[in-house]
Amino acid sequence: MPIDSTNELELQIAHVLLIDVVGYSKLLVNTQIELLQELNVIVRKTAHFRAAEATGKLGRLPTGDGMALIFFDSPEAPVQCALEISKSLGQPPRMALRMGAHSGPIKEVQDVNDRVNFAGAAINVGQRVLDCGDAGHILLSERLAEDLRAYKHWHPYLFDLGLCEVKHGVQLHLFNLCKDGVGNATVPEKIKCQRRWWGRRSGAPIPAALRQKRFLWQVAAATALVLFLALGILWLRWPHQAGDPFALIPVKSIAVLPFGSLSDDKENFFFASGVQDEILTDLSRLSDLKVISRTSVLQYSAGTQRNVREIALALGVVYILEGDVQRVEGRVRVHAQLIDARTDSHIWARRFDGALTNSFEIQSEIAEQIASQLETAFSPQAKAAIADRATTDLGANDLYVTAKRLIDGYPFSTKPREDLEEAARLLTQAVARDPRFASAHYWLAHVHDQLFARFDHSAARLALAQSAVQDLRRLRPDAPETHLALAKHLYWGNRDYESARDELSIARPPLPNEPLIPLLNGLINRRQGNWQDSIVNLQRALDLDPQNPQNSFILHQIALSYSNLRQFPQMIAALDRAIMLAPDNIFLQAERADVDLEWRGDTKPLHDFIQKSIAAAPAAEKTLADWWFYLAMCERDRAALTRSLALLGPDGCQNEDIPFPHSWCEGMAAQVVGDKAAAEAAFRKTKAEAEQMVAHQPRDAGAVSVLAVADAALGNKDEAIREGRRAVELLPIKKDAINGNLLVENLALVYAWTGEKEQANNELKIVVDAPSYISYGHLRLHPYWDAMRGDAGFEEIVQSLAPPEAKR
Repeated sequence: MPIDSTNELELQIAHVLLIDVVGYSKLLVNTQIELLQELNVIVRKTAHFRAAEATGKLGRLPTGDGMALIFFDSPEAPVQCALEISKSLGQPPRMALRMGAHSGPIKEVQDVNDRVNFAGAAINVGQRVLDCGDAGHILLSERLAEDLRAYKHWHPYLFDLGLCEVKHGVQLHLFNLCKDGVGNATVPEKIKCQRRWWGRRSGAPIPAALRQKRFLWQVAAATALVLFLALGILWLRWPHQAGDPFALIPVKSIAVLPFGSLSDDKENFFFASGVQDEILTDLSRLSDLKVISRTSVLQYSAGTQRNVREIALALGVVYILEGDVQRVEGRVRVHAQLIDARTDSHIWARRFDGALTNSFEIQSEIAEQIASQLETAFSPQAKAAIADRATTDLGANDLYVTAKRLIDGYPFSTKPREDLEEAARLLTQAVARDPRFASAHYWLAHVHDQLFARFDHSAARLALAQSAVQDLRRLRPDAPETHLALAKHLYWGNRDYESARDELSIARPPLPNEPLIPLLNGLINRRQGNWQDSIVNLQRALDLDPQNPQNSFILHQIALSYSNLRQFPQMIAALDRAIMLAPDNIFLQAERADVDLEWRGDTKPLHDFIQKSIAAAPAAEKTLADWWFYLAMCERDRAALTRSLALLGPDGCQNEDIPFPHSWCEGMAAQVVGDKAAAEAAFRKTKAEAEQMVAHQPRDAGAVSVLAVADAALGNKDEAIREGRRAVELLPIKKDAINGNLLVENLALVYAWTGEKEQANNELKIVVDAPSYISYGHLRLHPYWDAMRGDAGFEEIVQSLAPPEAKR
């Protein structure tokens, strides 16, 4: 069967404004040309067009009688641009324009002239929205209108038009935008006609007789459509038809489901898992094949009832590979079959028998035959890498496979540190048995880096990770996995972001389906201040691994990026998606409840969430201790401060990599309730702890910053300012956009607490003008800034972050 060559659809969410000239086709050709030229000039002069174009966040698409403007920055951009265009036309308007706007997925494609073009639902639905309007109308889809309605200042200008039926019986919920005399306030004729037809003037209900008539027409139309599609399928005998759910899925796409074990013993189960994993790893090296990551397919374990079509649609693939493995007395038998999920037909199946020591060759042969079936092939470099990855020591392989199971499961384990340490022990044994087992060295480095980043910040742990990376570099200096391992180590172990990015750029071409590469690129983008690029890369990681239960982590990272950008509606959307994936994750729920505090200065949602959580499960108060303490500070709640402080762990009030210890939390709580003696004693303890940290690691900017703020709290003005500046010098914003901004914020706090209010405002402006965690709610409510209350410059900064409803 021939296979289409279809590239993977890399969809983005865009905000589209479509514009056309009403009655264009009735005009003389000269008039048409003149009108379009004038429209181009008007559009190009709008501020939002120029701003989006300057930042590379604008796409343009001619439509014959108008144009489509595609904004990739904000849902407000197309609407503001539409208002500017309408206002520029004057009164009465110099030309009859209508406009429609929508937010949705879009894809960059090349047209027949090899120029950039755009396609996708954002354009298609936007065109339907536009088609419902008359001259002067600015119509919005419900999706875009809901994005705007999250901002109170848009509410007076959005008028609900209800449903409008468009092509193919689709119903769109539309809104009409009118502001300051701009726009057409009348109901579009198309909607008026539909209301008259169904008797829905002024929202009147549809009479029963008409409802029945409409229902009968709908049934007849639906029946005719089903018959038409059935005849079309029988005639063409090919699955890519209208309404086909696989139509937008790239044909060269595959998921390798967990292989079944034909033996009951645990060792064979792990061995079968390893066979599936290695076949998947081999296939993922094919640059023109979309391969779903192993973590996304783990849920479809062998032995469970599988609906291949549903699985393929959920994973976004056309082909499914499944099989089973049997290992008996030094022999291995593997049965594999390739299924076209569009037709649920088996297009290839083979049984492989061989000596157990040849199992890797069997796995490689299966991958080769699958590649042949999908009309693709491994590069010479990929073939060499596959041949070099094996071990002939079956004991080492068993240790390796068992360790991989622990690594896969540790994010969901009740004892993640213990599982990672056990994986490290098993992999250490594997490389001791076979020092040339490169894959085991790779995962050993990964485990030590994760232990260092999450649990064990000791120099000894970092040295173990470094040693594993060096062993891998000696074995396979040019392998892409080596570059990826080094990138992970540079990022998590050394925070050398630029060098990590260089390693990722080498690893990416030969590992096109590895989600860790865009994930790490996204995290590095953020550290380097490239916030939108970060979101794009994180979304790319989600697309490569769509069903990974760990995607709630990536969505949480996307939400944090939106938090720094202060794009709170988008932050809410990302958190809601994360909570759907991990409904029991109380930390995500707390983050979601905290949005209103940061955005609007409203503590009630977080307050209610914490109280309800504790009432439902008293043990939750320890889990939520840091959130509870922060809330209690903002609400000046003495009782809650006392209870939450007692529950805080030894890390205290650590903020990202700024290690404020528990004694700092004690000092702040005492200061809030007016106990000056207790506050001073606690801050002295913080100073002593910070001095120890700085003595141990003098270039640790976070520790120096903690020492600075402790000195400021104790009234040691000169020392505090010198240390605060030193921290900023050690880790400037240009080197780390997250921690760098936190250090500047701490320097502002030092100035505020030492009476230098003008300097405090200067530092705060730096943080406020950049993406950062500083927010309206934090500045307005947190006792950190009590020393600045009433200062005109400070209050101006606070108001600059206020939501529209809080603007004075």
